[in-house]
Amino acid sequence: MKPTLIRVGCAAVLLGAGYAGVAAAQDPTYARNLASACFTCHGTDGRSVGNVPPSLAGRDRGELLQMLMDFKSGKRPATLMHQQAKGYSDQQLEAIAGYFAGITKGPAAAAPAARVNY
Repeated sequence: MKPTLIRVGCAAVLLGAGYAGVAAAQDPTYARNLASACFTCHGTDGRSVGNVPPSLAGRDRGELLQMLMDFKSGKRPATLMHQQAKGYSDQQLEAIAGYFAGITKGPAAAAPAARVNY
């Protein structure tokens, strides 16, 4: 490959990466989509049943971000969260912390009643 083609290829990759970040920032559901992985354990929108594991909804953004960063770095021990946090970039963890901080605290929603069709 000629050096010119390599430079053009690298520039295209860098511009594409920048565009992906801008596109994500403009997507109003981006943070919720990232945070949805947390819903399995921490409840829909971060409202867990009986606060086990802890509810995330309405907590301080800085506190949540620090916990996530500590899980990611291994500073805070965990059975699962350290593995989860490592799967996100620092910017994605910031978005997740911001999402949960913006949710109003409250009880978990009741599970829908089972329907039986006979």
